[in-house]
Amino acid sequence: MENERYTCITLRNALDTLADDIRQALTAPRKWLPCKYFYDPTGNALFEQICELPEYYLTRTETAILKQHAVHIIGRCPSDLTLVELGSGSSTKSRYLIESCLARQQDLTYYAVDISPAGLENGTRQLLDNYPRLRVVGVAAEFADGLGYLTTHASGPRLVAFLGSTIGNFTEEDIARFFTMLRRHLRPMDRLLLGVDLIKDPAVLEAAYDDAQGVTAKFNLNILARLNRELSANFDLATFRHRAVWNHERGRIEMNLVSVRNQRVRIGDLNLDIDFRQDETIHTENCYKYSQSGMESLLTRHGFQVLGHFSDPRDQFCLFLAS
Repeated sequence: MENERYTCITLRNALDTLADDIRQALTAPRKWLPCKYFYDPTGNALFEQICELPEYYLTRTETAILKQHAVHIIGRCPSDLTLVELGSGSSTKSRYLIESCLARQQDLTYYAVDISPAGLENGTRQLLDNYPRLRVVGVAAEFADGLGYLTTHASGPRLVAFLGSTIGNFTEEDIARFFTMLRRHLRPMDRLLLGVDLIKDPAVLEAAYDDAQGVTAKFNLNILARLNRELSANFDLATFRHRAVWNHERGRIEMNLVSVRNQRVRIGDLNLDIDFRQDETIHTENCYKYSQSGMESLLTRHGFQVLGHFSDPRDQFCLFLAS
């Protein structure tokens, strides 16, 4: 993107660790795949489609909360903010925060941190056209690298937004590491805005991750197509099916790919053969859901002070503002 208001920095190419990650995940006692590898260009496009599906309430609901409460959220933050978004994706929801910032300050720098360089450019192009007083720095990196970079580059008070209930992909250990990392990089004047999907009827949750049109199934299977392309694997996508189920005891949706028959898959670049039994699963994603009080307790336990929370009328989703 040719624009003096746009800079893109790639800190570490995610593909540097792809081979090692896949070898470790697919040779584990229970096979799995890291969900960060969903987001190649095809995966990004499919996820955009998912966000528009009638069953997938998360994006619509969080966007409505931001539209209604962004002014109040920004009002609870120090002036002359720098906006940081972790996992920025298409940056569509961020515009409400951007507009509220620009309503009270002369200009704004928005740091968009995402693992996909192509997604960063596509997501921020429209923002620059719409907001002449906005400067965008795209940081192609994983969250830890991105936050480390911002420690030395984003001066002044920062609002770090982590939207889309991406926190739901984290296990308890992941959350502990993530909050510890945030506390290391954030200062007392900084704020955290965290989007969290709330516990609800399991039928609503399962439909959101297994839509009638099969878009989520394509999204899940696309990770195998990526391994075929980037690691010379020979997964036959027709021999795996998508499955998403609610695990009540663990409070999460579990996404899997299920082998429909006994088969052997070759991953050429790893010189590796993987055997699958019929009905054996590859675990691809967890999506934990929380109660409002549960997430407040979690934030407090990890050293954050909750300054406010913002929900929709049906209490499906909640945004937490914390310091």
